[in-house]
Amino acid sequence: MPPKMHADELDIDEALVRRMVAGQFPQWAGLPVERVDSAGTSNAMYRLGAELVVRIPRIPGAVQDIEKEEAWLRRLAPELPFAVPVPVGLGAPGDGCPWPWSVLRWLEGVNPVAGDVRRPGPLAADLAAFVTAMHRVDPAGGPASYRSEPLAARDPAVRRALARLAGEVDVPAATALWDTTLGAADHPGPPVWIHADLQPGNLLVDAAGRLSAVIDFGCMGLGDPAVDLLTAWYVLPASARGAFRTAVAADDAAWQRGRGWALSVALAELDYYRETNPRMARTARYVVGELLAGDA
Repeated sequence: MPPKMHADELDIDEALVRRMVAGQFPQWAGLPVERVDSAGTSNAMYRLGAELVVRIPRIPGAVQDIEKEEAWLRRLAPELPFAVPVPVGLGAPGDGCPWPWSVLRWLEGVNPVAGDVRRPGPLAADLAAFVTAMHRVDPAGGPASYRSEPLAARDPAVRRALARLAGEVDVPAATALWDTTLGAADHPGPPVWIHADLQPGNLLVDAAGRLSAVIDFGCMGLGDPAVDLLTAWYVLPASARGAFRTAVAADDAAWQRGRGWALSVALAELDYYRETNPRMARTARYVVGELLAGDA
């Protein structure tokens, strides 16, 4: 069992997954179970045979993500230009898991490495196509995103994180950048569908370096489209950010808010995961460094 990242994290291992599957989905009981080596923080994933994957909340706060995906991904999937993990089964609490859990189709691909992508130009175009399509989905009846608050509402948490990260990041420079992003004009229109967490662990690329799937929609919902711009710093090198920005038609205010979202999320992740999730911490350090470099 991998080390825990949260004080309230559920004990999850292959034996638990086998019991859960056998008890609720006997048609899949004979399939092999193997933990997916993932940097994910809210859910644990176990491959089930060749075509399926089991996704279990690690913490109480992730339970609503399973239910939200079950309710909305089938509606969103036909509107999006890349594969997404549509659930094929919803498990009930029991067998050592007190919360709902899901079975999804396995999607092939590997996670890109922040800033070290094989074909940054084409990947930037792919990410822009996904973001644009997501933002155009009819918002009627959609839930609020996990990141639906105004950027300014994150100010107290950002400053607490900065105070704790002295020695890890250039705090004066990060504070100055954060203050600048807070001066950007708010999104002028109604909220739109956003993924809200387009970072490397939630993207899959194929052997050619092109986007093949977008996963983990637990943060999805309605919000400021600038939230999805954080992928420009989380995934792309500076050389490809301009093309991405042009493709998504982000104006100066949106781009500044995107910087703010990327910075606030990266600081929170570095502060929380620097001792428990090396991959998340490494990505967060990269993002902060790219933002402070000021390239695009």
